[in-house]
Amino acid sequence: MSTTSRGPEQALTRADGSPIRVLAVDDESSLTELLSMALRYEGWEVSTAGSGSEAVRVAKEIEPDVVVLDMMLPDFDGLEVMRRIRQTAPLTPVIFLTAKDALTDRVSGLTAGGDDYVTKPFSLEELVARLRGLLRRSGASAAHENSVLTVGDLRLDEDSHEVSRAGEEIHLTATEFELLRYLMRNPRRVLSKAQILDRVWNYDFGGQSNVVELYISYLRKKIDADRPPMIQTMRGAGYMLKPA
Repeated sequence: MSTTSRGPEQALTRADGSPIRVLAVDDESSLTELLSMALRYEGWEVSTAGSGSEAVRVAKEIEPDVVVLDMMLPDFDGLEVMRRIRQTAPLTPVIFLTAKDALTDRVSGLTAGGDDYVTKPFSLEELVARLRGLLRRSGASAAHENSVLTVGDLRLDEDSHEVSRAGEEIHLTATEFELLRYLMRNPRRVLSKAQILDRVWNYDFGGQSNVVELYISYLRKKIDADRPPMIQTMRGAGYMLKPA
């Protein structure tokens, strides 16, 4: 794990101006102490937990804006922690910490509903950058835009993060919302998997374009379910959103 001296970027806060609340979960106390130091430098409030059961308890107490969650914990794994936290706070963004290198292990957390992951050992700067991007996508940080995107009967409010189609409300995760927003800002335009990775995830995802396919399938189930399809696959080129 590496660190680099730098000045803080523009501070992110909650919409009401109060500090962002982060829950960092890892059974290595030295790691959570290091994370706490780096995240408090951002002006955020940081709570820590060393086990899954403790993480669930603390999450109920502080209602975090984002959770940094180790996949391997002494009592139960990170996926179970995420499931329990989301029973009471279903939209809480989660970024996983994992020591596993296999793609199937990395993607399993995303498949289960996680929003991002970093593989140990990692750079603190990289983790902070991921968190900042995730907080912006989730709407947990203060909003600076107030606009509504409309494509056909699909409507997305960038300020309130409300999405609807033909007047029916659609609930999206933070990453699904950002993916749909990118598609809606570029209607009738073919977007490659590389472009989507760069814009939605804000970093090189190791060339794993199947993560894009995974999230496109999530969106289709919610946006196009029992309706004329709007998300089109352009074979060999990418994806396009257009009115049905």
